[in-house]
Amino acid sequence: MSKLRKYGTCFFEEYARIELSTLLGREFEDLVVRDRPDLQSASCNRLGIEVTRAMEESKSVAQQLLKEVAGIVPAAERRDLKQITESGYAYGLRDGRYVGARELAYWQLAQPLRSILRSKVAKIGNGFYGRYDKAGLFVFSKDDMTEEQVARTCRFMMELQEEQEFRYNRLYLADIDQFFVCNLDEGLSFDARLFVIPVSQAQRQDFYLQAVHAQLERG
Repeated sequence: MSKLRKYGTCFFEEYARIELSTLLGREFEDLVVRDRPDLQSASCNRLGIEVTRAMEESKSVAQQLLKEVAGIVPAAERRDLKQITESGYAYGLRDGRYVGARELAYWQLAQPLRSILRSKVAKIGNGFYGRYDKAGLFVFSKDDMTEEQVARTCRFMMELQEEQEFRYNRLYLADIDQFFVCNLDEGLSFDARLFVIPVSQAQRQDFYLQAVHAQLERG
């Protein structure tokens, strides 16, 4: 059995780390994968980011489980399918319609976005993730999101945190080809809180390969 055959969340944590440092730059270059929260500054409590996933209950991940289609799809896609079969992961490849065998349990345990936010906001409020100068929540989404939906989500999270002493400074939402950043700090106009970065297929392929290799190195 290969090193990649046991289930774990490290692939997604590595993917989040790589996406953050690539798209947002130097502030995120020293992040390492740990626990509570999942991503932390290497040598201090400067930055901590929890990584999770969300999916609406109407989605059936089981219906998306990878099937053998070699010989039916174009050659370029067959190469992706070979990578998915070997690594057990598919997130970041193609248009997101595939789910690797090792991802299935990860996505089956996903909750709707607002349920996830309620849980994670409560945990940071009670000190579950420790104390950091800045704290972020990174959410992988299996559902495509619009800027309007993300804006509503940002408002919802700010309302959840309103009475808390300890709260998230940033919310990062990643669907398959868009990366949303929500600034949750006080004193900003709402127009200045949200921006979106398109993520190309080539970038997703690169993030995917780096995350798979990082997990291999971790053993």
